[in-house]
Amino acid sequence: QVQLVESGGGLVQAGGSLRLSCVASVRIFSIIDMGWYRQAPGKQRELVARITRGGSSNYSDSVKGRFTISRDNAKNTVYLQMNSLKFEDTAVYYCGAFMGRYDYWGQGTQVTVSS
Repeated sequence: QVQLVESGGGLVQAGGSLRLSCVASVRIFSIIDMGWYRQAPGKQRELVARITRGGSSNYSDSVKGRFTISRDNAKNTVYLQMNSLKFEDTAVYYCGAFMGRYDYWGQGTQVTVSS
């Protein structure tokens, strides 16, 4: 199975930036897709960004142009660069690894954007 550890969350003012990291316990080359999801208070977990083994990515419309997902296979790490943060980006951000029949999730990292 896959263990995922997120880091990089914190408190930031609107308009600021954060970089989230997700370190996997296995070679991420073996993982079909990895991604970032978030869950805000009172809302369901939603897609933020997702990246394939081949490096293609897709984003939620709400973050396009502001967030960038990337992966470093040598470090078994996926990143989420978040720029121009808005108050509505406040949520717990979860790293996911998607193996086909099995999905794995990290514990989450809190991102709080002050208005």
